[in-house]
Amino acid sequence: MAALIDGTFGSLDAAAETIYARTGRPVSKGTLSKRLAGHCGWPADEIWALEDAAGRHPVSRMRTRQLKPNEVTAGGCIMAQAGKIFKETGEAVDAIFAAQQSASAEDWAKASKEIQEAEEVLARSRAYAESMMAAAVSSGHSSS
Repeated sequence: MAALIDGTFGSLDAAAETIYARTGRPVSKGTLSKRLAGHCGWPADEIWALEDAAGRHPVSRMRTRQLKPNEVTAGGCIMAQAGKIFKETGEAVDAIFAAQQSASAEDWAKASKEIQEAEEVLARSRAYAESMMAAAVSSGHSSS
């Protein structure tokens, strides 16, 4: 979590704001500091909020590997990818409409960020689909 916060958000204040924006519950940087020091645990929804905002999922990936150590899980489940596509594209559309109505630079910046997040999820999903296609072709399960 420390690497995720330092590498993506740069400060506990930014991480706290991200958690608040994504969960609707405020968290102080003091609480985050205690969690990083190991004095208290991390709620799963806060981990997910930070991972989703960063576009990286180190804790989720680690947990998945622990639960399925013999399974290749880097690409994730395609249904989970579809859910992320739905979420991120919906957020992008909402931000675009908000920016169009307000015409403020701040709202356009948010729309741009949301579009980028949607593009990243789509790119990961395409890469996963392409890897599954290659695996099917190499195992002789091609439909051609």
